[in-house]
Amino acid sequence: MGMTMTQKILAFHAGLPSVTAGQLIEAELDLALANDITAPVAINEVEKVGGCVKCRDKVALVMDHFTPNKDIKAACQVKKTREFAKAQQVTHFYDVGKMGIEHALLPEQGLVGAGDCIIGADSHTCTYGALGAFSTGVGSTDLAAAMMTNKAWFKVPAALKFVLKGALPKYVTGKDLILHIIGMIGVDGALYKSMEFTGEGVASLSMDDRFTVCNMAIEAGAKNGIFPVDDKTLAYMEGRFQRTPKIYEADADAEYEKTYEIDLSALKPTVAFPHLPENTKTEWDTLPIQQVVIGSCTNGRISDLRQAAEILRGKKVAENVRCIVIPATQEIYLQAIEEGLVSDMVKAGAVVSTPTCGPCLGGHMGILADGERCVSTTNRNFVGRMGHITSEIYLASPYVAAASAVLGRLATPEEVS
Repeated sequence: MGMTMTQKILAFHAGLPSVTAGQLIEAELDLALANDITAPVAINEVEKVGGCVKCRDKVALVMDHFTPNKDIKAACQVKKTREFAKAQQVTHFYDVGKMGIEHALLPEQGLVGAGDCIIGADSHTCTYGALGAFSTGVGSTDLAAAMMTNKAWFKVPAALKFVLKGALPKYVTGKDLILHIIGMIGVDGALYKSMEFTGEGVASLSMDDRFTVCNMAIEAGAKNGIFPVDDKTLAYMEGRFQRTPKIYEADADAEYEKTYEIDLSALKPTVAFPHLPENTKTEWDTLPIQQVVIGSCTNGRISDLRQAAEILRGKKVAENVRCIVIPATQEIYLQAIEEGLVSDMVKAGAVVSTPTCGPCLGGHMGILADGERCVSTTNRNFVGRMGHITSEIYLASPYVAAASAVLGRLATPEEVS
């Protein structure tokens, strides 16, 4: 029996000729990631056993969730991580001034790429599957062991195949695609499985679309999401990726538990209503809102900011709405300034923040009060995720979020274009 892309990557890193779904393996890692929330927990475990970082080039510590520090506790967490990184001579440590939201920063800095095996103490580590890598989230104790051994154990996942056809219409993005999929299969529809995307429609998706899709694979319960490596992938990695890419293709006789066919041209702007990403709709009644967030590891890249600015340019954010825009990295922030996107958004009445995860997890930079509604380009809309337990989160693309900010209600981009 043949292997999927994910299975081939895991077999290589485990030093095995082949692997099968359900098999337990130990694999060498190309990178282990943690942030300012999860790193201190892992560091405590390393220190408990008197351990040390085995390979300083294969650990990345990114200060992004509560940074710039929102309170004393956050400051102490970052201080602990900063001191550990210095003592262990960790090569890839990103603090204020050069940090960014981790899952946008690592691809941008060329730390992850095709054929890699990556773990991170953050559930959205699955983002890097857009580059043809196996990447998945783990707990902080697993991360601690990985820092000390450069290895991790896995149960090889079974796979689901998503055959993409056609191309996305105007105002429809990778966010709408993954919300459509989660709405179709449910938040447990890919539980501990690999979501493998293929078909001629892949070529029409930008790299940012693919990052968004893989980022939210975990919201369907998946172990990982992964795209094939094509010319767009290679162009993105060229001059950026710091190692030699390893390109894997699924065998013709690879086994999939189920295959789904999706016509991209038939998709519409899609919104996930409270309180699960599977609660998706393409039509809705008038729904007033109080806040819009455009950013996060899901939709804080330059194309996302361009989409938001396209809608906001020459218009005004509704008086009763707070519109918060968060570029995912310093490089993206600077590019948005140079392209005039920040000017467009500020003139419209939005505020622009330094890179941070901030409001996505109810950390800072946009906490919701009781009963408030927020249209957000983030990835989770659980009860209390962004603030008060009676607040509501509506997950959407930057186009929909920006249109909603202008009209003061949940809206489609066509309504303001």
